[in-house]
Amino acid sequence: MEKSMMPADYLCHKEHLWVRPLGDNLILVGVSQYAQNSLGEIVYVDCPNPPTEIKQDVSFGVIESVKVVSDLISPISGTVLEFNEQLMADPCCINRDPYGEGWLLKVRLPDDHALSGLMSASDYEKYVSGSDI
Repeated sequence: MEKSMMPADYLCHKEHLWVRPLGDNLILVGVSQYAQNSLGEIVYVDCPNPPTEIKQDVSFGVIESVKVVSDLISPISGTVLEFNEQLMADPCCINRDPYGEGWLLKVRLPDDHALSGLMSASDYEKYVSGSDI
C-alpha cells in the first residue's frame, strides 16, 4: 500500500506530522505516509474542536491503530479552525490518502514565522530513512 513521497510543498515535523501551507497563515496538518505505515490500520483519531489553541511540540490529540495508541505532537502553534469530520466515520482515509483526504486539522498560524524549524519534504524523506517512531 505504498504511496508516493510527500508532496514537495509540504513541510514536516520530527514527530511525523506534515503541514501544507494554504496561504493567509492557514495550513492543513496531517500524518505522514511513514507514520501511517508504521502505525498500521488506523481505527480512531481524537483531535481538538475549534477554536482550540495548539502549541508546537505539545500533544493535541491521539491516533489509535490496531497496533498502538500514539499521541499527536503538534508541528506548529496556532488556532484550530476545523477538524476533518470525515475521520470520525472513516479514520482509515489516513491510510488510503495521508496527504489528501486524510488531513487532520485546519489551523490559523499566528504569523509568517510559525513554520520555521520544520523540515522540507526532501529533508524529511532523508530523516525517516534512518528513523523509527
